[in-house]
Amino acid sequence: MDLQQLRSQAQAELEGAADLRALADVRVRYMGKKGHLTALLRGMGSLPPEERPAYGAGINAVRDELEALADAIEARLNQSKLAEELQSEWLDITWPAPTLPVGGLSPMQRTQREVEQIFIGMGYDVIEGRDIEQERYNFELLNVPAGHPARDMQDTFYLHPLTGGAESLLLRTQTSSVQARYMTTHQPPIRIICPGRVYRSDEVDASHSPVFHQMEGLVVGIGITMAHLRGALDSFAKALYGQTAQTRFRPSYFPFTEPSAEVDISCTLCQGKGCRTCKGSGYLEVLGAGMVHPRVLAMCGIDPDVYTGFAFGIGLERIAMLKYGISDMRLLYENDMRFLAQFGMSKGG
Repeated sequence: MDLQQLRSQAQAELEGAADLRALADVRVRYMGKKGHLTALLRGMGSLPPEERPAYGAGINAVRDELEALADAIEARLNQSKLAEELQSEWLDITWPAPTLPVGGLSPMQRTQREVEQIFIGMGYDVIEGRDIEQERYNFELLNVPAGHPARDMQDTFYLHPLTGGAESLLLRTQTSSVQARYMTTHQPPIRIICPGRVYRSDEVDASHSPVFHQMEGLVVGIGITMAHLRGALDSFAKALYGQTAQTRFRPSYFPFTEPSAEVDISCTLCQGKGCRTCKGSGYLEVLGAGMVHPRVLAMCGIDPDVYTGFAFGIGLERIAMLKYGISDMRLLYENDMRFLAQFGMSKGG
């Protein structure tokens, strides 16, 4: 086959390529390293020397012509392929999008954030601590010595054996451990709240859980008294439950406070008149509080002859249940969308 026949045949096959793959096959067949044009160039050795330059130039001219034709056909096929893809993948952007589920805050998150904002507004700093704690901070610096019932294995989740030399690690039983750590590294004035999870070996029922949430409060300074504690908790109750809310202090005992008190808030359901929920008393127990024991101050490196302070511990689940009228604590953890949707969680769909 002479050069012009090869040229005509290649043009016909290039123009007849139905797609990019077929076009590529024609390119390789005629213009590839082992293609027909390359074979003609390699056969030039059989020609007289004076004919070789013109013959080689003719082959290269045909190659350039075929390459230009192939490029033009490739561009046309690419344009056609793009048009087909745009047609097949066409999207009506005016069509309404499906409604996606939207998350929201759970009752516990709502309660914790609201309580935090109340105390932040009163000048408190929010301090977080570790869930895995040393006995020293969870017990000893809080005036809970070895042998105290609160340190019994049935109440506390220990992560290290109680014997063997090294200090035992445990899952903190109270966020008061954060206060102990803070007092060992900071001098008064101190005004903090410490929210977080705590862990105790309790059976799961409507009012108990082995994992629950507390928020400890601590104020230490010069001249701090029970009156300051009462004022702080009164302000907290009114901010959370309304200006008609009242607090009531009852004598109690905690190792790390002296004197100590159980603090009740007037029942939010009957407005203090007495109902089944508050057992006719008009009040509901919500937290424990008291003046920081002088020995606790001393063990944490604060001079009890100069400074006094108060502390309180709020059960956040209790606050949430009272605020939202929830009768079973387990509802707060079960992720039932029928329950959570009542608090702004989307049902999706």
